[in-house]
Amino acid sequence: MRQTAPVPGRERVLTDDACLRALLARQLLLERSTLTPVRALERVCGLQTQHAPSGYLGLHARVEGFERADLTAALTRGRAVQAWAMRSTIHMLAARDRPVFADAVRDGQRVAWLRARTGPTGEDMSAAAEAVRGHLADGPLRQAEITARLGSDGLRADAFPGLQHWVDLVRVPPAGTWETPRAHVYGLAPRPPAGAETAGAGTATDPDAARTELVRRYLRAFGPATAQDVARFAGFGVGTARTALAGLELRRFHDERGAELLDVPRAPLPDAASPAPVRFLGPFDAVLLLGHAARTRIVPAPFRSRVFATTMPRSTPTFLVDGRVAGTWAHRDGRIAWEPFTDLAPRDRRAVDEEAERLRAWWVGT
Repeated sequence: MRQTAPVPGRERVLTDDACLRALLARQLLLERSTLTPVRALERVCGLQTQHAPSGYLGLHARVEGFERADLTAALTRGRAVQAWAMRSTIHMLAARDRPVFADAVRDGQRVAWLRARTGPTGEDMSAAAEAVRGHLADGPLRQAEITARLGSDGLRADAFPGLQHWVDLVRVPPAGTWETPRAHVYGLAPRPPAGAETAGAGTATDPDAARTELVRRYLRAFGPATAQDVARFAGFGVGTARTALAGLELRRFHDERGAELLDVPRAPLPDAASPAPVRFLGPFDAVLLLGHAARTRIVPAPFRSRVFATTMPRSTPTFLVDGRVAGTWAHRDGRIAWEPFTDLAPRDRRAVDEEAERLRAWWVGT
């Protein structure tokens, strides 16, 4: 599909295919990058990792020559972390991004968490947070040990699920790695050294500055996008998103349905017909979620129920053909078993087979 020509005096219109190619390019899915794992995490605004191996699979799809040991080393050495971030969801992040992203969403997440529960109050959470900081001062603890200590302190053990909105916690390796997926060991997030810089934000992360930086990073990694897309990604209100957007230099477009799209300068906008190679994605890859996914139609509507469960929070591993979800896959008996949703052309089947073999070899380390 050809991109619509701009109308004099009006913003350029981006077709769904053009938006899709922009999303894939910024998510390093049009062409694998040679970035290090940590730099790749910065570029894509983190990877959603309800299941720790998803971060490894996400980088395999995006980084040329990626080895699992490199990410495990980055997690072990504290250059990458797993922590609650946008949408109260576990993300694998570059360590220097975590403080900014946490500061951007913390206030709203506290309010939402308390509103959704009839148990712990804000005072309960503050008391539990102070106690947990003390318990973790000497080193990491398992979740079960933290909740037991809260009970011994006479505090609400049921506060723990929301404590990460009050305490800067990270999952501590080897928990939460490819080899040990269960991320149940917690420690206090290290403070960045004085003068250290995040990717573009510095350490001055008052909430307003942090929100503006998170919005900038979202557009660079997922844009062009609407203000509603920004709000859904971050997990705060549209009004908050618009305020943050007002602090940025922006370029403006429209999509096929007339919605205004916002973008940061000089971010990639490939041709709508650019080739999109086959890629295998793990569960809950954020490229398939939220407003940017709906707008680009990366998951065709007839297949959504086969990718996302409606009765529980589950996402099936998928593969892309020509930039859109075309089927599901699983690692079984030492091989990658894939199943298309519809018949594929012979050349597409060959491309899927080749990428499946690449994933299989990476999985076994050959």
